Amino acid sequence: MTRDTATATATAMSYPRLLADVGGTNVRFALETSPMRIGEVTAYKVADHASLEAAMRQYLSTLAQEARPRHAAIGLANPVTGDHVKLTNHNWAFSIEAMRQALELATLVAINDFTSLALALPHLPDDDLVQVRPGTAVATAPRALIGPGTGLGVSGLVPAPGGGAVALAGEGGHIEVMPVTDDEWIAWRAAQDQLGRVSAERLLSGMGLSHIHAALSAETGTLLAEPLTPAQVTDGALKQNDPLCRRAFDAFCGLLGSVAGDVALVLGARGGVYIGGGIVPRFVQAFHASPFNARFTAKGRMGKYLADIPVFVITAEFPALPGLARALADRLEGDMRHGNP
Repeated sequence: MTRDTATATATAMSYPRLLADVGGTNVRFALETSPMRIGEVTAYKVADHASLEAAMRQYLSTLAQEARPRHAAIGLANPVTGDHVKLTNHNWAFSIEAMRQALELATLVAINDFTSLALALPHLPDDDLVQVRPGTAVATAPRALIGPGTGLGVSGLVPAPGGGAVALAGEGGHIEVMPVTDDEWIAWRAAQDQLGRVSAERLLSGMGLSHIHAALSAETGTLLAEPLTPAQVTDGALKQNDPLCRRAFDAFCGLLGSVAGDVALVLGARGGVYIGGGIVPRFVQAFHASPFNARFTAKGRMGKYLADIPVFVITAEFPALPGLARALADRLEGDMRHGNP
């Protein structure tokens, strides 16, 4: 058997592969049965399981013995800086290596969820993207990624010498945020009174949308029995024409435009800016007409630079899974090159 044949055989035998996308609210599982062929997705509520391992065991118990994977990749709404991981927005904590052994996996790759989404960008079809800002993407330039959801994810995809690209693993959702309008300052000051430091995630997330509305309500003397949920705020703004909800929605979109523009400047993201997460894709048309676009380019001398950068909203239902598949394939190919099983 030649080396190429042996490599091809080993690759074929490595399927199916398990992909798991772990958010602050849901964990989603799927099997990759051949390169970039990803099957049905099964979702569980994070709050319904004591640990990620327990959720993975439940999913694995639904598979036939011959379909149980030996290789897995998980994307986490969290920094991954070593073997021990604790989720930022939930109490799950675990050792990557201990869980690999406990689940009898040969390979377990753990990366930040927005790193996996960045890796997925080249694999997303046009039908899964809606362009909300005009511009022409430069194929050889970095791409920026930002997405409000349970938290605020930020990443980027930077071309590498010799081809391919490197996905950034950072915690950009926790950078400072600078309000501009009166409503944004009201929300920011209320958050500062409650929390001290106000990161971008405090206002640009589901909880942030609720907080902005509650702060504006308090400022106008409107008493709430309890804060509105993010969905209630957006429904109030876009379906019921509620003035306070509309102000909260506009403040949220304006702040997101400012932060997205900052990220684009940092990365030189002339390859485009992509907006993911669980919030914006639900109301793409309203987002397109929101203050986002004006604030994205409101950067003084750098406004013209940003004006040429297109912005896309990712509308795919499970967009991070192809990126997890890419990360796992890279690990396995690297192991084979170095003679590891």
